[in-house]
Amino acid sequence: MKIFVMTIILISIIKSFFFKEEDLIIEVSNLGAELTSIKYKGKEYLHDENDFWNKKSPILFPIVGRLKYNGTTIINNKNYSLPIHGFANNMNFTKIGENSYLLTSNNETLQHFPFEFELYVSYIIENNILIFNYTVVNPSQNETMFFGIGGHPGFKCDIYKEKASVEFEDEETDIKVIPVILPEGLMSNETKNGDDFLENKKILKINRSSFDHDAIVFTDIKSKSVILKDNGSKILKFNFAEFKYLGIWSANGSAPFICLEPWYNTPDYINSTGQFKEKKGIIELEPNAIFRVNFSVEFFYENNDDNNNNKNCAKHLYLNLLFLLFILYSLLM
Repeated sequence: MKIFVMTIILISIIKSFFFKEEDLIIEVSNLGAELTSIKYKGKEYLHDENDFWNKKSPILFPIVGRLKYNGTTIINNKNYSLPIHGFANNMNFTKIGENSYLLTSNNETLQHFPFEFELYVSYIIENNILIFNYTVVNPSQNETMFFGIGGHPGFKCDIYKEKASVEFEDEETDIKVIPVILPEGLMSNETKNGDDFLENKKILKINRSSFDHDAIVFTDIKSKSVILKDNGSKILKFNFAEFKYLGIWSANGSAPFICLEPWYNTPDYINSTGQFKEKKGIIELEPNAIFRVNFSVEFFYENNDDNNNNKNCAKHLYLNLLFLLFILYSLLM
């Protein structure tokens, strides 16, 4: 009987070691409620922080991008300064649950953004899909709040070899690109036809000069998702159905990552008045109201030959142990 029990335990250990399919696993920092790791089946998908870019997946709040007048804007007849993409990504959130975080307005935020707010960030894992949930609450009893919001996750992708691409779900017949005006990083008043960027109205091929003029910002998008590929293999599917704009960016032609950025609104345009309430696409949230938005990423994984060989060896070992168990049990009987 002891032999039988020990054999069962041994087989269970070996089976769990060789046949375990690793789940989607994430790590999150309290600083900015920023993802610091996304692993699926043991493979890291999130950009490694390095000299190219010192972020991984910042949350853009309460603005997306830059402000026109040296980083200042006018709110209620007063000037306020905000850094690029806002301040949320550089502030400590409070962890309120598993993969759930909260940032509330305080004396520091009110110096730059004169609105009370509650910003909830949560990450939900469903099999190989990671859902990013952003919720903004206006707790004021009498003041309407104005803000912008977006995401900025960076994913591992070797663009230097010029074999990466972003493929839109649908054929894009009316898509537009808003050029970024450097060095200010503002939006141009004129759009360009998407045909100038997309092959067969669907595929954005990435090369070393793709981001020489900063991000490629798409609008009037029919598709609700895109697929990031490298050398023809799917890396992930990015669903941004609730957002109006999609920014695609990398630091330069040598950077080993691509950012897929869902924006609800944009940086200032070159003809901006500086009035915060007049920013294009600005969100207006009534007192005691709640705003919710989300996007998701579905991750793909391809086994290589070594992995397949290891699994085949493990299967043979497992079957041999089962046979051994049968022999031992027969002898004991």
